[in-house]
Amino acid sequence: MIASLTGKIQYSTSDRCIVDVNGVGYEVFMSTEGLASLPEKGGDVFLHIHTNVREDAIVLFGFGERMEKEMFLTLKTVSGIGPKLALAILSGMHVGRLSEAIATEDIKGLTTISGVGKKTAERLCVELKDKVGAFRSSASAITGTANVVTGNSGALADAMSALVNLGYPENIAGDALGRVKKQHGDESFAAMKVEDLIREGLRALA
Repeated sequence: MIASLTGKIQYSTSDRCIVDVNGVGYEVFMSTEGLASLPEKGGDVFLHIHTNVREDAIVLFGFGERMEKEMFLTLKTVSGIGPKLALAILSGMHVGRLSEAIATEDIKGLTTISGVGKKTAERLCVELKDKVGAFRSSASAITGTANVVTGNSGALADAMSALVNLGYPENIAGDALGRVKKQHGDESFAAMKVEDLIREGLRALA
């Protein structure tokens, strides 16, 4: 199974992009927010991937943030929600807001998402209410750090994901990146690439 792709953007449409990985073009379906965060044609990109295998096709779904992929997989566990509807839900509501709506049983808010009727919204709340706590805390940790940064929220989220994958709690990783920002200043911090943020974050954690 393909779990991630690193390559260059060939082009994108309203619901997908083509990622060139060493001369091979991969068609990847993404949420509206995910597509909006992609670089221009020819730009370097890293995507978390979910490979969906059907009898007649293998379909790739891509995510700029690990948290979005995890929410996508969680949505797919709900009865009646397949990968296309799960992606549509993510296009209609950001992970943090979505997890909040589910946790608070905001049926009215959920039904504003295209493709989600009252019954689907109710199923989301019933089946996922006790499973979205991690998404709410993750979103708060990333947002809390990102609010003091301008220009690189995508890189910041990826650096957060990397530090969490290395075993650091999200609040600790967020605090470390906050110290990096304080050390380098707003302008320099906003211009830092993901790998720089990870390296400096690890130094702050040492």
